[in-house]
Amino acid sequence: VAVGTPPRFPKINDMRSQTFKMWRLAMTGLLTSACAPLSPSHPSQQAPIVFVHGNGDSAALWQTTLWRFESNGWSHHLLHTLDVAYPLARDADDKPQAGRSSTKEHMQALRAKVEAVLQETGSKRVILIGNSRGAYAIRNYICNGGGSQWVSHAILGGGPNHGVQAIPGLNDANEFSGAGPFLKQLNAPKNANGDEVCGPTQWMTIRSDNNDKFAQPDGLWLGMKGRPTFVGFEGPELKGALNVVIPKIDHRETSFSPAAFAASFQFITGKAPEHNILAQEHIELNGKVFGLGVDPLKADSGNFVNNLPLRGAKLKVYAIDTQTGQRQGHAEHAVTVQEDGHWGPFKANSHTAYEFELTMEGYATTHIYRSPFARSSNIIHMRPERLAAADRTTQAMVIWTRPRGYFDASRDHMLLNGKTDIPGVIKGVSAGNSSAKIRIDEFPQREVSAEFNSEKIKALTWPASQGHVTVLELTY
Repeated sequence: VAVGTPPRFPKINDMRSQTFKMWRLAMTGLLTSACAPLSPSHPSQQAPIVFVHGNGDSAALWQTTLWRFESNGWSHHLLHTLDVAYPLARDADDKPQAGRSSTKEHMQALRAKVEAVLQETGSKRVILIGNSRGAYAIRNYICNGGGSQWVSHAILGGGPNHGVQAIPGLNDANEFSGAGPFLKQLNAPKNANGDEVCGPTQWMTIRSDNNDKFAQPDGLWLGMKGRPTFVGFEGPELKGALNVVIPKIDHRETSFSPAAFAASFQFITGKAPEHNILAQEHIELNGKVFGLGVDPLKADSGNFVNNLPLRGAKLKVYAIDTQTGQRQGHAEHAVTVQEDGHWGPFKANSHTAYEFELTMEGYATTHIYRSPFARSSNIIHMRPERLAAADRTTQAMVIWTRPRGYFDASRDHMLLNGKTDIPGVIKGVSAGNSSAKIRIDEFPQREVSAEFNSEKIKALTWPASQGHVTVLELTY
């Protein structure tokens, strides 16, 4: 199913006027499957939704998606997110690996979350929405873990359902191998029609036409440039599901873009959403501080992410001038992270931009700059950076990151520190980088800016030689 022109959505507000050109690609006229659509205007008829993040990610990526559901009448108390403790997949699914999870452990984490949500809400069914590796946990739970009786709808954005490669003998034990036992079992025909999904759950997949880095016929993003992957652009599709194609979106935007939200909302409710994100004046922010681990069995493994609380980390929150990045007075919030990992709650204002200063022994002092937050959120997760010895030889290290999508030189308007040439972003290939690093050798402290389409962030540099790093994090 291809998509057409979306409804016209009001802008968030003047301060954060997002044109979101992807809206013109959002779908209209998409029909739900045979089940009765749920009405977002009547909370008693809503089902809870559990959002499942992808490989190496956290629930924080669902921030704007939750805002869009809330802005279209979905009760905040029915929107739940899963943080997988060890979100990275094992190199070989059948062999234990420090700091990584197997497909079985992944599925068990989701099952426990669903059971907790059903008990908390008293609902009989849940809706599951997953991105990338999250699609695997959802499929495994519904088809192999007893979840079919509890899940009404399953929406899979950018799920590498036929692998990121399907070359026989090339690490078949890895869960992302389309030639391996895990995906062969999941994709085995479930009925006489050859469907790859199991019922009575209603299924939808969302994919890009050709801009998903993990659904490419060439192995460029797998370190195999010029080698066929035996996986095409249609790799995320599943026989028996409603398969939606949205032009030009990238791997993460299959779940986190406005167009993906519009498709999901209409699939669930039977009607198009009326709003993008409606701003609140006074907001409350919270989230967790996570850390980085090191594989003790591999001295050269480097850092890998986990979603475990970083107890003892200190966080200060400063209001900043959106035009200069300068702090506006003393810290408005300061906390030492305890066992639960939470750094809030913090009473904030939706018109104010903030700097989050994270300090923790063994990490760089990390200064995270964000755009103003349109609405309250309890999944503003963050983690401090680590600086390599080589990074300390420059005056300042600046990281620009876009967690909910990739940088696409062929599609997006981008400026980093006044330059259009973004490190690691190559025009003419599928979008595959979500962060960029630059070194600044000027001293003393200076402004640095980033612009991505309509979103702009101003920040300050900090001395790398003293263990500081600047992070400009996009929201949209």
